[in-house]
Amino acid sequence: MDLSFHYTEIEGQQKLLNILSNLVINQLEIVVLCVGTDRVSGDSLGPLVGTLLIEECRYAKVYGTLRDPVHAQNLSETMAVIQRNHPEAFIIAVDACLGKAANVEKIAFLNKPLKPGMGVNKDLPEVGNVNIQGIVNVGGFLPQLVIQNTRMNTIYNMAKIIAATLAQTIIAHRSFYPLLKLKQA
Repeated sequence: MDLSFHYTEIEGQQKLLNILSNLVINQLEIVVLCVGTDRVSGDSLGPLVGTLLIEECRYAKVYGTLRDPVHAQNLSETMAVIQRNHPEAFIIAVDACLGKAANVEKIAFLNKPLKPGMGVNKDLPEVGNVNIQGIVNVGGFLPQLVIQNTRMNTIYNMAKIIAATLAQTIIAHRSFYPLLKLKQA
């Protein structure tokens, strides 16, 4: 199921939490891969989500923070580390994207891997089992300039919502997975 909602919509956040919780309920491990760079405001959504998520849920397995971002230059290397250290993990990829004017400030959940870099014409490998994208600005003409001139307020507010939803998902998974595992034994 795919979902899109403005970051201020509580109902949208609740739907995203329900979708994620149902997807991860039988997963052994969850990894959150936050793609982007802290050097460009419009592309900092992923690393900011990663940083906020770790602050809210210290035991979350997160790759991509403001301190250690995952971006085009190290994405393949990071995926190799994830596959080696978490071979059976369910990966939730998070990234910023450009879109239509009517969709700016919306959070989109897609039940498929993330194809990072499309908005700025980069050819990068698909990552994750599912993805969450924050539509941070309008795509189309001069995407590099647009992504560099995105309001940090938009990024921060979207990142808070995404990180809080992921933290709740991970906390619920950690609380209930052992019970489900015992129930299946």
